[in-house]
Amino acid sequence: MKIISLLVVCLIATVTFAKDAKPSKANSGWDKLADDFLSQIYYKFNPTSATSDGLHEYDAKLEGYSKADVDQRIAAMKAFKTKVEAVDPKSLDYDRQADRDLVLGYINSRLLSLEEIRGWEKNPDPYQSSITNSIFVIMARNYAPQAERLKAVIAREKQMPAVFAAARANLKNPPKIYTEIALQQTPGIVSFFEKDVPLAFTEVKDAKLNAEFKASNAAVIAALKDYQTWMKQDLLPRSNGSFAIGADNYRKKLLYDEGVDIPLDRLLEIGMADLHKNQQWFKETTAQIDPSRDPQEILKDMQKDHPEPAKLLQAYDDLLGGLRSYIEEHKIMTIPSNDHPTMEETPPFARATTFASMDAPGPFEKVAKESYFNVTLPEPTWSKEEVEEHMAGNSRPVMLAVAVHEVWPGHFMQHVWTPLLPTNIRKVLGANTSVEGWAHYCEQMMLDEHVAKDDPKMRLGQLQDALLRNARYIVGIKMHTQGMSTDEAVDFFVKEGYQTRSIGLRETKRGTADPTYLVYTLGKLQIMKLREDYKQKMGDKFSLQEFHDNFMKHGFLPIKQVRRDMMGDDSPVL
Repeated sequence: MKIISLLVVCLIATVTFAKDAKPSKANSGWDKLADDFLSQIYYKFNPTSATSDGLHEYDAKLEGYSKADVDQRIAAMKAFKTKVEAVDPKSLDYDRQADRDLVLGYINSRLLSLEEIRGWEKNPDPYQSSITNSIFVIMARNYAPQAERLKAVIAREKQMPAVFAAARANLKNPPKIYTEIALQQTPGIVSFFEKDVPLAFTEVKDAKLNAEFKASNAAVIAALKDYQTWMKQDLLPRSNGSFAIGADNYRKKLLYDEGVDIPLDRLLEIGMADLHKNQQWFKETTAQIDPSRDPQEILKDMQKDHPEPAKLLQAYDDLLGGLRSYIEEHKIMTIPSNDHPTMEETPPFARATTFASMDAPGPFEKVAKESYFNVTLPEPTWSKEEVEEHMAGNSRPVMLAVAVHEVWPGHFMQHVWTPLLPTNIRKVLGANTSVEGWAHYCEQMMLDEHVAKDDPKMRLGQLQDALLRNARYIVGIKMHTQGMSTDEAVDFFVKEGYQTRSIGLRETKRGTADPTYLVYTLGKLQIMKLREDYKQKMGDKFSLQEFHDNFMKHGFLPIKQVRRDMMGDDSPVL
């Protein structure tokens, strides 16, 4: 069976991607330049991403955070951008043209962030959160013995005190909310280094290595506590800056990251129209359940319908198997692999911040190739009320949305298609509208394809999630380009997005530093329009499975590029 499966994968790869091949000197030249980009730009300046992607020769390295490091990165990317722009796209085949656009988009976006938006001068949290992730990616997967991975942890930790020295030198008049968020984050990060990191390496018996780790880890903890004190006593009182990136930077960021050049006022019109559509759908759905009751009361009842905590992992596992079978039986799309994620309880070091997550190996991982769907269970020490509040987030409608978004046919489906992508650039770079937009699209698409037998409660769960993403869309644009205050943003999530105030506050905080978190809805709407236009083009030959397979084979290209290929024109994405 494994040999047959591999043959099928190879055939799909051959049929799907052998397109516009032009063996030429220009193509060979681009291939060398693409390899240079990954080694000399992308992974050189992002060794944590290299670890996550499965390139472990970078495990001992850490990103540079000083002003000199920023200047070096800017100079290197500008020099490399000149080389990329010198390549005539018309001399390349389709895949290499697409890769050239991805590389230019990445470089332009990073230069915008470093030179214009300048988050490294405004936001104190990435200094502490990013180094946490640099250790987490070593802990999260067993790609090497614990002792070997611990050596990498030590090597990175030894470089971390300098990160906080860079933060003190770099940070200038940050927004107050950024410093407040950083201060809220620090205790959890300190706990991560105090408890979770040692817990991940308990099998190491080498006394000398353990002593070296104890010293490096203690130095990081001390640096974090000093940073916390400095932020509270020095930085917070002088944190009077604005988090808004401005309309011009917002437009450029959307163009470079997502390939979207729609005017902001038109984007707002599109977002508001979809918000109102989903609000009306929400009201109609609650009326189907009980027209005499308040919709919020119906939601509260829906949240009580969840498995027992002890049976939650099995309930998710059963759901995943059913989703995979449904996709195959109803020909929703091809699943080009027999891989299936293993259900696991979220590891201790990630439980504080993770509700559910997909841990799939990076595209170049050669050893730890297992995939895990992690779900956080209630802690034994929690009160009955805390347990019930947590389990309300695992109501059956929410479980379906989470399973679809994270696994079938959402992010895990993207993972199993990644080996079929034609180039390494395509496996590494892409647009979030094609990543999160796809997973969010799948939530509605699967219900439209009757996976829940048209149960209105399941639709209600999907719509509440859609309204949350609608609110992100509107709030992100308005906070960063039109002066919407954080209080107004919280109110918008509550009144227009039908979310609780605590969720509205959390989402508003996220939006101050994640201005384009409209990508979920923006991507979903582009995919839905492409599907309808492609259906018109294909007529009787249209197949949902063929559409989804065709979309997936492009990887994570901006949907504008996918559309150009599938439609054969430059028709509007929205």
